[in-house]
Amino acid sequence: MTSRREVIKQGIGLMAATAVPRSLAAQPVVGQAKFVASAVDPMQLVNPQFRAPLQSMPDLSSMEWTTAILPPFREGSRALARPLLPAPAVVKRMIPGPKGAPEVALYITGATAGASKPAVLHMHGGGFMAGSAADSRRDIQELAANHDCVAITVDYRLAPETPFPGSLDDNYTALLWMYAHAAELGIDRSRIAIKGESAGGTHAAALAIAVRDRGEVPLCLQVLLYPALDDRTGSTTPVPPYIGHYIWTAAANRFAWTQLLGKPAGSPEPQAGSVPARVENLAGLAPAWIGVGSVDLFANEDVEYGRRLLLAGVPTELHLVPGGFHGFDLFVPQAPLSVSFTEGWNTALGRAFAART
Repeated sequence: MTSRREVIKQGIGLMAATAVPRSLAAQPVVGQAKFVASAVDPMQLVNPQFRAPLQSMPDLSSMEWTTAILPPFREGSRALARPLLPAPAVVKRMIPGPKGAPEVALYITGATAGASKPAVLHMHGGGFMAGSAADSRRDIQELAANHDCVAITVDYRLAPETPFPGSLDDNYTALLWMYAHAAELGIDRSRIAIKGESAGGTHAAALAIAVRDRGEVPLCLQVLLYPALDDRTGSTTPVPPYIGHYIWTAAANRFAWTQLLGKPAGSPEPQAGSVPARVENLAGLAPAWIGVGSVDLFANEDVEYGRRLLLAGVPTELHLVPGGFHGFDLFVPQAPLSVSFTEGWNTALGRAFAART
């Protein structure tokens, strides 16, 4: 049977075959020249626990991202889906969408009418442009089993077909729905957390900001796994070539944020709430657990966001995994550092739930 790692590698190979090399003159980044002379070998900065899957993958660092890459990118993202567990059962539910928008699909597990369980609303990754809630059903099964909670994953609309705020509107609608139907689902309204990885972490961070600003639903924790938080990374903010060299590159980041925002990444005055790192006031947000690898493109922006949360008085736990690339825990889940990383956010989630019993 083909392993999950091999399927992902095949998807990356298809993307690389579809793409065209990026010209050295294409999309210049302000200040990037100061990194050109660096002789750092990116692989030497990757922790030895994580190197094996990278050594046979195509080099994506010189790939140009265009709309032509969307079909293979979306196909490759489907490889992240894992086989379902025998239990708990996962139920699909269609709920009314935001005003003037289509219905939103939710996948729900662990619901028990009349109970008083904690709950997690999950948002999948996929660079804003790929992935689906259906592909995340195994993730919510594990959440429900590990924490005896209600776990829901939301099928938000993707860019570029639906730019911001479409995804936020869908995610907020899902959160309001689970809050309103707490008795039916068996949810304790004081113990609702949100979680997302990569682009899902972006959506979770944006949702936490919207929740604070609108004041309708309390959150006990936001779990952000290597989230993209700043559209300026790789566009107007330079990144050394040995950071973000693997899996998710500066070029990919510029393209993805441009699709979500509907204008070039790094542009002045993005739409309010669209870029978490560019929200000036972070006070009053839900407590946060943030985890990222040290050679992930998002390492600096995630650390900076965590620092700003702390200065704003938000309880924050930050895990910087040495030598971790983007999605290291998906590619090498059994590595000791991956196991520790997964245990870290699960422990934080358990503490948040226990603190409100």
